[in-house]
Amino acid sequence: MTSGVVDAQAIDLRAVQRQVDAVLEDFLSEKARAAAGRGHPPEVVQAVRDFLAAGGKRIRALLCVVGWHAAGGDGQATSALRVAASLELFVAFALIHDDIMDDSASRRGRPAVHRVMRARLGEDERADRLGAGGALLVGNLALMWAQELLHTARLEPERHRLVHRLHDAMLEEVMYGQYLDVMGTGRGADDVEAALRIIRYKTATATIERPLQLGAAVAGAGASEDTMDVFTRLGLPLGEAFQLRDDLLDVFGSPDGACGPGLSDLREGKRTVLLALGLQRADQIQRERLRHLVGRADLGESEAAEVRTILQDSGAREQTERMIASRYEQVLQVLDGAGFPQAADRALRGLAVTATRYTS
Repeated sequence: MTSGVVDAQAIDLRAVQRQVDAVLEDFLSEKARAAAGRGHPPEVVQAVRDFLAAGGKRIRALLCVVGWHAAGGDGQATSALRVAASLELFVAFALIHDDIMDDSASRRGRPAVHRVMRARLGEDERADRLGAGGALLVGNLALMWAQELLHTARLEPERHRLVHRLHDAMLEEVMYGQYLDVMGTGRGADDVEAALRIIRYKTATATIERPLQLGAAVAGAGASEDTMDVFTRLGLPLGEAFQLRDDLLDVFGSPDGACGPGLSDLREGKRTVLLALGLQRADQIQRERLRHLVGRADLGESEAAEVRTILQDSGAREQTERMIASRYEQVLQVLDGAGFPQAADRALRGLAVTATRYTS
C-alpha cells in the first residue's frame, strides 16, 4: 500500500483519492478473507465493496486530508488517510440506510442495496421486508467497520481522543438530521428554515465541517480552537451549498446532460429548500398542483415536467442558485482570512467549486 506522502507544495487530490481507495481495498480484502475463514456470507462484504465502487467524488475523504494539511500536517499522511477512508465507510452506512428509509430504487446509477438484497430472495412474499432488513445490517456493518478503521490510525492518546470525540459528534448529528428528515416529510413543506435545519444536521456537518476538523485533529498541534472555528465557518455554508446543488441536480439534472433529471426527490416529497421556495412563491393554482403532484409514488415524467416548470416559473430555481452563490462567497471570504498554507488554500478553493457547481 502507498506510504501516503503528500507533496507540501501541492496537494494532488487525485492521488489522495487513489490512496484512500487503496486503504479501503486493503481493509475490505481482509474482511473478505476473515468472512471466508469463518464461513460468513460473502455477499455482505461484496455489497459494501460494490457500493463504494459505484462512484462518488470522495469529497469527505479529500477534505479530511486537506484539513490535515491546513492544520500543519506534513510528510507521511498515513494516519490521515486511514481516518479519511473511515469516512467513506461512514457515508456508505448513512446512504444505505437513507435509501432504505426513502425506498430509493437506485444510488449512483446502480440498484440500491436493499433492492439488491430483495432480488436475492426471488419470489418470497416477505422479500421487500427481508431485503430492507438485510440492507440495514449491511449498513450497520459499514458503520462498525468505519469505527474499526478509525482505530487503526495509530494516533497518540490526545489526538485519538479528539478524533473519536469529533467522529461521535458527527454520527449524532447525522442521526438527528435523518430523524428530522424522516419525521418532517410532508409537514410544513413550505418552511425554508426547517429545510435548511435538516441540511445543517444531515449534510453540512458530516460532509464538510467534521471531515475538515477530523483531519486537523490528526495533525495535532494545528488543531487549535481557532482552526476548528474556521472549519465550522467554512464548512456549514459550503455543506449547505453542496446539498442545495444536489437537490437541484436531482430535479433538473445538469445543463451538460451528464446528470439527467430525476424523479426520486419528487416522488418521495423530499423536504427540500427548492420545494419550500416553490410553495412559497407559486400562485394558488401552482401551489395546489405542487401539493397534488409532489409526493406521489406513481409520479411520471409528464407530471414531473409540470413540477419543474412551476419551480422554474415561480423563481424557486433561481433563488436556490442565488443561495448557493451566496454561500460560496461566504466560503471564499473565510478562506481569504484563514491564512492556511498555499497548497491547502488552493485545494480548499478547488473543492468548494466541486461542491457547489454542476459537475459530471
